[in-house]
Amino acid sequence: MSGFFVSFEGIDGAGKSTHIERLAQVLREQGHMVTLTREPGGTPLAERLRALVLAEKMDALTEALLVFAARRDHLQTVIEPALARGDAVLCDRYTDASYAYQGGGRGLDVSVLATLERWVQAKPGAAGLRQPDLTLWFDLAPELAAERLSGARAPDKFEAEPVAFFRRVAEGYARRAAEDPGRFARLDAAQSREAVWDELLRVVRGKGWLR
Repeated sequence: MSGFFVSFEGIDGAGKSTHIERLAQVLREQGHMVTLTREPGGTPLAERLRALVLAEKMDALTEALLVFAARRDHLQTVIEPALARGDAVLCDRYTDASYAYQGGGRGLDVSVLATLERWVQAKPGAAGLRQPDLTLWFDLAPELAAERLSGARAPDKFEAEPVAFFRRVAEGYARRAAEDPGRFARLDAAQSREAVWDELLRVVRGKGWLR
């Protein structure tokens, strides 16, 4: 089987982490080798950078530089080797999150993000950038996401942001999806968990990756 790359995107509380685990299980049951990973993170170095990004105060550019440094190590160490092996790579967040959180939420100039994207995501030995074959966008109103997160766990630096921040993040995702509609599949994350799962399965089956 040839490898493919699926990213899961959405604001905190949208439910993507539950569904990524479930999809990984179904893919394995149907014979796929699966690499399940996350960003920022996915390697020992990237996880250390993740801890800094989630806990320490810093400006938007510093935050973006750390996230893209983690992404570079993640790509070289995990994602590219997995795709070369023919794995299904499922990643909890990828570059669209940088455009949404650092670009939309923090207000960082997207031209800076585009430059970092070109530097970090060049395909090894080929033209173009390493982008997901499919991005599942769990779209949820920030107010509802905040209700879901309330009391669930101690919030990290991002989860503690006000609703207005997440409105900007959601707008960042919407802009990114509008720019690349062929890659994005919007899932209505306000539905029940099973309804979202059914919608997700329809999308993935449409790609020919599931029976």
